[in-house]
Amino acid sequence: MFGQSKAFSGFSVDDLGKARQFYGETLGLQVEESGQGDMRMLTIKLGSGASVFVYPKDNHTPASFTILNFPVDDIETAVDGLTQRGVSMERYPEFGADAKGIVRDPEGPMAIAWFTDPAGNVLSVIQES
Repeated sequence: MFGQSKAFSGFSVDDLGKARQFYGETLGLQVEESGQGDMRMLTIKLGSGASVFVYPKDNHTPASFTILNFPVDDIETAVDGLTQRGVSMERYPEFGADAKGIVRDPEGPMAIAWFTDPAGNVLSVIQES
């Protein structure tokens, strides 16, 4: 039924201006703003060609799960770049992270580091070999 639909994902933030700056300037993504007043929204263009819809919500609650994963070739370089831009890596007690906040899969070739946007939504950089 929806096999040909150009579906997209969306999430809320508590401050559209901060979100636009973070996704556009800090992460370097293409961000377009549209609408007026209470109907303002952002469209984030991802490298895959997909778009993500971001909307303001007065009673926003941050997502408690990862809403966007950014695959990278070199997680060390990605984490260093984020840190230089003032982004802090999240550390979860159930996952052992190194000094940079990178969690490595001891049984496989995967590494991941989590961080949050200004609204507290969880994002990640992930390296698979």
